[in-house]
Amino acid sequence: MRRTPVPRSSAREPAPALPRLPAPGGPVVVVGWLMAAWCVGFAAVNVGLVAGDSFEGGPYAEYADGLAAMSWIVFALKLVGAAVALDSVRDRPGAPAPALGVLLWGATALLGVYVTGSLLEVVGMVTGLTGSPEEITPSGVLYVAFFLAGALGYGVLATSFARRSGTGRGSALIGLLLAPVGLGLLLVGIPLVLVALGVMPGY
Repeated sequence: MRRTPVPRSSAREPAPALPRLPAPGGPVVVVGWLMAAWCVGFAAVNVGLVAGDSFEGGPYAEYADGLAAMSWIVFALKLVGAAVALDSVRDRPGAPAPALGVLLWGATALLGVYVTGSLLEVVGMVTGLTGSPEEITPSGVLYVAFFLAGALGYGVLATSFARRSGTGRGSALIGLLLAPVGLGLLLVGIPLVLVALGVMPGY
């Protein structure tokens, strides 16, 4: 007996929606928006540096093209950070929970590593091991406080999201381990690629 073929729909079925999570508390939502503003405001600095030709003069003029390229890469990463912060306070995030958890913990750890290095430098100045206390300026203190606020803000978002999504320690561990790798790529890996492409002269 010949079977009658079942017609297939030509329209592609929509992808299933990601599961809804418990809504975060009001203070966490405020932190999410503040961190998004933190990232966007920080990204505006990169635009100002490139638009103002800040890399064209001075002792690093020969690295101007490479520094401008680095600035645009960091600009894009900061916008990604803003999107991650906002996505983490939605009850139905656009990204899968494990991936979003990794990004949140990674941002927390990356900023934390940077702040720790800055604080160790301050301790060295205070104790006279790497400088003198006179080198500590109000602008330098604000600089460290700015990054400390970022690390704490993403720490709040990462903790809240882990509790609401149940991602567990796996995402946290991966994010914490990837943070030094990401910092190494920013400070060493990307510049080496720019040198290889001829955008920036070798060291």
